[in-house]
Amino acid sequence: MLPIPIAGYWAVRGRRSQVYNEAAFRHFLAVDRLQARRSQRGLFLVLVGIRDRDGRQSMLSMSTASAIFRGLAESVREVDFVGWFREGRVPAALLMQGAGVPEAKVAAVRTAARVGSEVTKRLPSALTSQVRVRVVRLGARDDEWTRA
Repeated sequence: MLPIPIAGYWAVRGRRSQVYNEAAFRHFLAVDRLQARRSQRGLFLVLVGIRDRDGRQSMLSMSTASAIFRGLAESVREVDFVGWFREGRVPAALLMQGAGVPEAKVAAVRTAARVGSEVTKRLPSALTSQVRVRVVRLGARDDEWTRA
């Protein structure tokens, strides 16, 4: 896999994913939400961030962003989208779920654990305790949210 610059950050594009900038990622999010509503499927929005000591979202260095994107790329399928939810601060992935998945909460917890594991093993030990992975389930209805 070759590193590519994305909005001033290096990320990895390989057989699994391409890293999209914030505008493109949010476009795919809007399109997939409409599609999910029509097909009665859910979406998982996976958000990864590094919190500073005060609990605020930190601006990511190029090496940290690259490590997080490599972890995300290893955690998702080829059809999932990986990109910036908030440019320079919050890498994210968008995962389409099957129709009527009854154990969505369990799947969200497992997804968060899988992503967290892949991301933290690529980061320096000083940052691993600051990693936050949040999985938001966007359901077939606008008001259906579940957080893990």
